[in-house]
Amino acid sequence: MLQERKSKRSRWFALLGVAALLILVLVLENTIRPTSMLFTVLKKGAVYAVVATSMNLLNGFTGLFSLGQAGFMLLGAYTYAILTIPVADRESVYYLYQGTVVNFSLPDLFGGADNPVGLILGVLLALILGGCVAAAVAWLIGLPVLRLKSDYLAIATLGFGEIIRAIFQWDKLGPVTNGANALKNFPSFSSFNIENADGDVVLRLSTFVAFLLAVLCIGGVVLLINSSYGRAFKAIREDEVAAEAMGINLAKHKRLSFCISSFFAGVGGGMFAMFANQAQAKTFTTAMTYEILLIVVIGGLGSISGSSIAAFLYVAASEWWLRFLDTETYIGDFKVPFLRTGFRMVVFSVIIMIVVLFFRRGLMGDKELTDLFRPRRKHKEAAK
Repeated sequence: MLQERKSKRSRWFALLGVAALLILVLVLENTIRPTSMLFTVLKKGAVYAVVATSMNLLNGFTGLFSLGQAGFMLLGAYTYAILTIPVADRESVYYLYQGTVVNFSLPDLFGGADNPVGLILGVLLALILGGCVAAAVAWLIGLPVLRLKSDYLAIATLGFGEIIRAIFQWDKLGPVTNGANALKNFPSFSSFNIENADGDVVLRLSTFVAFLLAVLCIGGVVLLINSSYGRAFKAIREDEVAAEAMGINLAKHKRLSFCISSFFAGVGGGMFAMFANQAQAKTFTTAMTYEILLIVVIGGLGSISGSSIAAFLYVAASEWWLRFLDTETYIGDFKVPFLRTGFRMVVFSVIIMIVVLFFRRGLMGDKELTDLFRPRRKHKEAAK
């Protein structure tokens, strides 16, 4: 009874913390100049937090080493873009192919992107469908590749990501994917800003929407992990033989974890398209998968809080805090050595090495922020 009360208290602290975070983001967005680099970091960090959480579900909680996250993000991004480009803009977007075979737009079906209801319903449905497409493809490729283990599974899923990227740039699929060209003109995060009759923004919601979507996705993963399925995933991670002896269907639960992870990666891909204002296959490279994996390792395998915190730290350090290292600097006539284009990534790599050396289990290990609100048990009678 006491343990249940403590658990409820932790959940309430978590909910209050999330609500306070969303309010803080809303206030900051409408008080600080909109061109501040802070909002770029916050939006990209929210996207990466979703994708890193999806990878952690597979790598950290189920023990399956997959490197196909960029491929599933690509599927989600393209599905979102294809389904939300306004019909009136499709001819200009697909001008090299004299139009497209997809002649409808989800926001248009609900009243258009200029209508708040049409925008919200169209975007949400497109993101969910993007996740479903990624999950469906994951189920198909999971039939053969999930029989593999460890490095072999990683290599197979990494190859899948490269194959998907090549297919989506194939000219024969141009009327659907626009070939190697970018898809544009679909709703982005800034589409949710509220404007007056003169077209002036009166309430900025772009960063708030990014955080809200991230909270919903990460919250869904947290609920899954704390369910009976989540406990089965952890059992598989610890010992497959023991898990099977307990009656856990290994093939079923591995495939389920793989599909759910891919679903959220697909949603994250759609969010990335909203952040970048375009979807282009060449963006979703192996390097992006390595970025997500690095975030998971820095945050801690088996920690959702760690993945979320590490995502923002990674984006802030790589995109903002260390930018000055790429700028040539002079003190009088003296040129400061090393400060030139590319030096930022050298310093960033050294920082990553230091973090990994001194925090071998990541910043959070396998702990969550809610654990901070749980009083430690006292073992007063340990010696008796």
